[in-house]
Amino acid sequence: MIIKPRTRGFICTTAHPDGCARQVQEQIEYVQSQPKIQGPRNVLVIGASTGYGLSARVVAAFGAGANTIGVYRDGGSVKGRTASAGWYNSAAFEKAAQEAGLKSLSVIGDAFTNELKASTIEAIRQEFGKVDMVIYSVAAPRRTDPNTGETYTSTLKPIGETYTNKTVNFHTGEVTDISIEPASEEEIEATVRVMGGDDWQSWMDQLSAADVLTDDVVTVAFSYIGSDITQAIYRQGSIGRAKDHLEATARHMNEQLGANGGRAYVAVCKALVTQSSSAIPVVPLYMSALYKVMKEKELHEGCIEQMYRMYADRLYTEGATPVDEKQRLRLDDWEMREDVQAEVTRIWNEISTENVYELTDLKGYRSEFFQLFGFETDGVDYDADVEPDVKVPNAR
Repeated sequence: MIIKPRTRGFICTTAHPDGCARQVQEQIEYVQSQPKIQGPRNVLVIGASTGYGLSARVVAAFGAGANTIGVYRDGGSVKGRTASAGWYNSAAFEKAAQEAGLKSLSVIGDAFTNELKASTIEAIRQEFGKVDMVIYSVAAPRRTDPNTGETYTSTLKPIGETYTNKTVNFHTGEVTDISIEPASEEEIEATVRVMGGDDWQSWMDQLSAADVLTDDVVTVAFSYIGSDITQAIYRQGSIGRAKDHLEATARHMNEQLGANGGRAYVAVCKALVTQSSSAIPVVPLYMSALYKVMKEKELHEGCIEQMYRMYADRLYTEGATPVDEKQRLRLDDWEMREDVQAEVTRIWNEISTENVYELTDLKGYRSEFFQLFGFETDGVDYDADVEPDVKVPNAR
């Protein structure tokens, strides 16, 4: 079939297998062009099919030569419909890992369930014995607690009072004001239950109880802080409460693991185009301004550059791992530079529908959005007839 992008709001309902494969290959080539990392040997990535999780897996495998297990929920093609981008990404990764002589496998299912955790533990026992790194990169709108059966749904709302600011329809370029009502206490708590540290802690507890973690295991989850422009809707909003919980979980976990030489961190990353960030009002417009500034200053990074820097310059470098006062890995340091934020703020105050393409890199943002789904990728013939049914090697 000939596959074209079809959008519904901030979601693209189709994905292109060749485009996804090409982008995975570009990430691999970037990592292979960098110095080798003396890092982990056996790595579990929970949420491995897109974004930071996928890039963390690529760096582990092709930067450090590690064996990897990827856990994700993406689905294959059904009745002529395309598979998800994450499915195609994972198929391309598994194929490339095989060709490179690296051991890798995929465990497919709902990472929140105890059954999936048990299946993953059994796969680790059979294939690796133990893992010395666990990456937690799950981004989901809802979670069912496997112990109570209660389902929680996250919200993206401010806390305390209505929030009004600029936002953009990145498909049309229309800049408008948006007002968002504050979250209730129930909505805040549900967001924490979905996006906080509960499931990460559960994974680590069950992996530890099963004795499939090395004593010096390193585990990392991802967070974001952001600028003053996005604070009310992000870090000071309902999702910010969840990130506070995630970071508190990391500090607690660090104490648990530290007794045997292990480490737990939250990595604060820069703003990047992901399916999750595209859904947050205000954020796409902020990122469009940020991209323009960081590209002009030659500071811009994508997921793969961020993850390579996390491994090479933070986790597996000589001496103590550099962290901030809350024990976080700060990969957003270039985004948060004073000169960068000052210029973004100046642009923000002037943005309108009439000048948005002049003042920001909205075209670049939109292009990266479609690249999440395998489109707008150099070297891919989008008029060619392609097979949507792609198998994932080594899938369980």
